Amino acid sequence: MSNRLQGRVALVTGSGGGIGRAEALALAAEGAQVVVNDIGASVTGIEGQASRTPAEEVVAEIRQAGGEAVPNFDSVADHKAAERIIQATLDAFGRLDILVNNAGVLQEQMVWKISDEQWDREHGVHLKGAFNTIKFAAQIFRQQKSGRIVNTASPAGLGAMGHASYASAKEGVVGLTRTVAKDLGRYGVTCNAIRPAARTRMTVNPDLEANLERMREMRTRPGQFADPMLEEIVLAGEGLKADLFHPNNVAAFVVWLCTDAARRINGRTFFVGGDRIGLYAEPTAKSVLCNDGPWALDALDALFDASFLSDDMNPNAPEQ
Repeated sequence: MSNRLQGRVALVTGSGGGIGRAEALALAAEGAQVVVNDIGASVTGIEGQASRTPAEEVVAEIRQAGGEAVPNFDSVADHKAAERIIQATLDAFGRLDILVNNAGVLQEQMVWKISDEQWDREHGVHLKGAFNTIKFAAQIFRQQKSGRIVNTASPAGLGAMGHASYASAKEGVVGLTRTVAKDLGRYGVTCNAIRPAARTRMTVNPDLEANLERMREMRTRPGQFADPMLEEIVLAGEGLKADLFHPNNVAAFVVWLCTDAARRINGRTFFVGGDRIGLYAEPTAKSVLCNDGPWALDALDALFDASFLSDDMNPNAPEQ
């Protein structure tokens, strides 16, 4: 490794497994001292008891490789606990340079079945959790006039059946990323987001694999995925090498965003998966209607036609 991050301190939330673990290991391999934060919960965040083992095992792996790391077991969803996470980082290594927000939970459910508790749990970890750590890290980054923040969004945020709570929380992370970039950019701090595609315990399960296999066999109804890059990768199936979906492939790009080479990249969102890194365009109005005066229903009837909203712009239109 090139030790691009020698002398810097990184905090990675949700790094006891999956993408977070790969990020923690990759940051350490580049010379960063790492705080491995994970509460050791299940994918849904509700089954079983929290465990310190996942974070401790990642720390042990980093130390065995000659790196420096400490574990942390606080929940990012708790505002006070998030402050303790940042303070624990300062206590352990004396500074903070990199924050990677990766902690997450997932429970698939159609929108009419989502409970109030599920909604709050997923938003609490993904969106509020990212805000909590960013708030306290930003106070440090602003004073030292440097810092890197990488948030984990999801292709699901572009629209995914059965994921209303998860998708809305993840897309909220994108809006948070854009705004934090504006708040902190003047202080030499960058904040970017990724929409990763990797094989982890959150994405690989028998039901998901069965559904994907059916889609590969059918290869019909393009547009089932809101993200064309993700759709292409998924439908490729076994045609792609399995190692392209390893979390390490995502971690490499996250580490690069934390280096000096990416110092001018701020407020952007990237797809990272398979053999692709994609930069998303920032939202703009694709079509605009103008009226001579205040809008009325008759004017909308006359103007809101196929020339304004073509079929390819309205893929989710209900069947007649």
